[in-house]
Amino acid sequence: MICQFSFKNFKSYRDETVFDLQATALPEFADTLIGSSKASDLLPVSVIYGPNGGGKTNLLQALACLISTVVRPVVNLKTTRSSIILHQSVDAVPYLLDHTSKEEPTEFLIYFRTEANEFRYYLSIAGEEVVSESLTRKGLGSKKPALIFERDNGTIKLGSSINKRSINTAVNGKMPYLSFLAINYDIPVIAEVQKWFESVIVRNYANPHAEHQIMLSEDADIQKRILRFLNDMDIDISGYRYDEEDEQLYIIRSIHGENFELPFSEESEGTKKLIAALPVILVALLEGRPVIIDELDAKLHPKLLRYIISLFKNKQVNQKGAQLIFTSHDMTTLKNTVFRRDEIWFAALNDTHSSEIYSLYEIRREDNERVNNTAAYDKQYLEGRYGADPYLQNMLTGGEWK
Repeated sequence: MICQFSFKNFKSYRDETVFDLQATALPEFADTLIGSSKASDLLPVSVIYGPNGGGKTNLLQALACLISTVVRPVVNLKTTRSSIILHQSVDAVPYLLDHTSKEEPTEFLIYFRTEANEFRYYLSIAGEEVVSESLTRKGLGSKKPALIFERDNGTIKLGSSINKRSINTAVNGKMPYLSFLAINYDIPVIAEVQKWFESVIVRNYANPHAEHQIMLSEDADIQKRILRFLNDMDIDISGYRYDEEDEQLYIIRSIHGENFELPFSEESEGTKKLIAALPVILVALLEGRPVIIDELDAKLHPKLLRYIISLFKNKQVNQKGAQLIFTSHDMTTLKNTVFRRDEIWFAALNDTHSSEIYSLYEIRREDNERVNNTAAYDKQYLEGRYGADPYLQNMLTGGEWK
């Protein structure tokens, strides 16, 4: 589970940016939180809104960049510890709109939680070279973190838990030391961390090819769950079949007791999106994985998007602490009946043309009070109260383009 992610000098983001999934002290939807008796509650869902070009996608790409940088070497050498689901490989591109940032490293820092521990992993990259890196571990309920390793300009220091003569501290400058250890050694704490990184699912539905990447399962129970979810969303499907000979997926529908098959390519765009996305979402829910999706709402009816969100907020369905992080343009779900205030984030460009993010919980009204949880979030956002969107504001006020 992701607790907090911060980064600096990545694409449209110049300054340090913090994306927090730790729940604040809010009354709404308290029963949906991922709870722990020894640590802070975490959010099951976070959504990012904002205008085109504001930095929504780049926020998710920063997280995808860190994940893929750690996982890619392990995948290439086929030494993974869990199933990898469609990772998007993203390069660390710095902020290019000033003279200093483009010469400085890109920095990532993530706090994440496993069943028994909370980890802090830091990675700094310049071009393809790792500048610095560190990993610490803290048991849930403990106060003092323990160093696992620390790397700075080629020098590596090992913590007491892995400090053995047999462990090599000479590593290729382009490879994270975490990946190097995962590939070459069987160290329980490294295996625990690497398995978590491999568990993160990254999807980008801004890419049209993503809807044709369908994960089919031969497990009868998983097939039944997928069909049940589709039927719950009024997608009347009784089964599916993949034909090896013509390499085609067929969707089965029952009409008056008789089965008919329709090629997947002939389905509506919304149905194709659901059939592609649901198996991935189901795996996340069953295994407690974080899932990061750009433009989840694309081609989906708002009620279907709400249904997917509700799965992660339902503790009977989401029993293992899966998290959904996604971007959206759909204003019909920007409501107090769908989200907590700390689950809603906005991304926008500031006066220096650098992206910033902030949560609805952080916004203050004119009287310096927080936005009330009974407010019409969608209406107030369109009115520019949460940060003006020039295009929408211009339409609403009837102004003319200059």
